[in-house]
Amino acid sequence: MIRLEKVSKIYRTRRGDVRALDKVSLDIKEGEFLAVRGPSGSGKTTLLFSIGGMLCPTEGNVIVSNRNLYAISKSQRAKFRAVNIGFIFQMFQLVPYLNTVENVLLAARVGTKCFGPEDAKSLLNRLKLSDRMYHRPSELSAGERQRTAMARAMLKRPGIILADEPTGNLDPENVEKILRHLVEYNQNGGTVILVSHRKEVDNYASHVIHLKDGHIQEYE
Repeated sequence: MIRLEKVSKIYRTRRGDVRALDKVSLDIKEGEFLAVRGPSGSGKTTLLFSIGGMLCPTEGNVIVSNRNLYAISKSQRAKFRAVNIGFIFQMFQLVPYLNTVENVLLAARVGTKCFGPEDAKSLLNRLKLSDRMYHRPSELSAGERQRTAMARAMLKRPGIILADEPTGNLDPENVEKILRHLVEYNQNGGTVILVSHRKEVDNYASHVIHLKDGHIQEYE
């Protein structure tokens, strides 16, 4: 479903070039739950954003569902991403003046399928947020905000979920809740790629890769 062919990403800085990814090749099968682990600066987020069509590699190919993402136009890539990929971020990225349902429905504004409030409410029920539907982000706990962000990513039922450190700001109880919801999505056919520095994510993923200095060091 996803293939990286000798993907490199080089950032130009005043102090010289920084090679965030160095000729990374990787195949991710449909229905896989892949955890990407490694220390800060290892290239985890760069890898995730490259797969998501948000960060053009310096060299190499990123192929998703038989589409070479960086061989198509920016607008075509945006449309493809809107339909096929859901993103979950560490800092939630919720709109502060919208309530929970409204934040989830932001995902309904892009793509070709129609989703409405009842779809959002049904999903929020499954994520144990039925009593928080009309609260604003400032009235939610960190775990509730992350589950709201998760609902937004899952609303369109994309084939791929990309999660960038979604448990980074959470306590152990909420870490387990988030990981279990990702496992459930994966078991229902979704492909999940999770970036994390937490070792416990290994227990939930079907495969784990370890990055260091832009290289894959281990594949489990």
